[in-house]
Amino acid sequence: MPDHRLPPLNAVRAFDAAARLGSYVEASKALHVTQPAIGRHVKLLEDWLGIQLFERTSRGVNLTAAGEKYHRKISAALQLIIEAGKEAQPKHAERWLRIMVVPGFAKRWLMPRIEVMRHLRPGLKFAIEPNSTFTEVDGKSADLGIVYGLDGQYAHSRTSLICPRVFPICSPEYLASVEPIDSPADLVKHNLIHVDDGEWWNLWFAANDLDMHLNSDMLYVNNDHALSVAESGQGIALANEVLVRDELHSGKLVRVVDAQVKLESYRVLTPSAELSADVAWFIDWLKTELEQDFPEAVIRV
Repeated sequence: MPDHRLPPLNAVRAFDAAARLGSYVEASKALHVTQPAIGRHVKLLEDWLGIQLFERTSRGVNLTAAGEKYHRKISAALQLIIEAGKEAQPKHAERWLRIMVVPGFAKRWLMPRIEVMRHLRPGLKFAIEPNSTFTEVDGKSADLGIVYGLDGQYAHSRTSLICPRVFPICSPEYLASVEPIDSPADLVKHNLIHVDDGEWWNLWFAANDLDMHLNSDMLYVNNDHALSVAESGQGIALANEVLVRDELHSGKLVRVVDAQVKLESYRVLTPSAELSADVAWFIDWLKTELEQDFPEAVIRV
């Protein structure tokens, strides 16, 4: 008679993660266990089934023909378990997506789209926490994070979104009150609003092949405050196009020169490579919306 015993379920979960992600390392991150634990679970399942599920390579693991066939069937079974759980939950159960995000992006791009997100994902509630200092997401205080920084700055970056153009902006009143600014080199004669340590201006001038010495007495503020100071007519700030699109369209801010560079990227941080359906949906929606809004900022692979 056929044996109807269930296989070790933890071993099945480990195998499924390794098969989907193609790596014991990524599977261990997704399930929050050690890499050797994944290996032991897979070996246990192979012994239980009496077949080899993976071929080990220098780059990771590849499914054998038998392993691929087995994974197709257990994937469908696991999905049925997930769907059964969703159906069994009370209909009033709340689903939350907790997003930690750099303040400027939260205020000027994400928050105005909350109603759109609610309409597209009925039943999902959004909790948005502006935070300018986080470098990773642990899954306890947030489900994902949106950061803006240099390549390699974030060890747990999962998805690169866009790399927006950066250019000098000011109020139309300020621009009308000063001598004409014909080139990037003319900027050093004006009130330059520095973000944090002023490194942005140094990077921007260097990208435009200029070795400029900036006024160290100028005001130092964070990124979103820099735009507010510029709007009030106190000087010229650097801004990425995501944060000033609406202000440029309304005329509240104007570009000072045509020169522009790409310095940093928006990217998504997640606790692991294992994404919930809501997190995966949000990342796909976010990337699609940003690429449509800012086609020049699309990251070409």
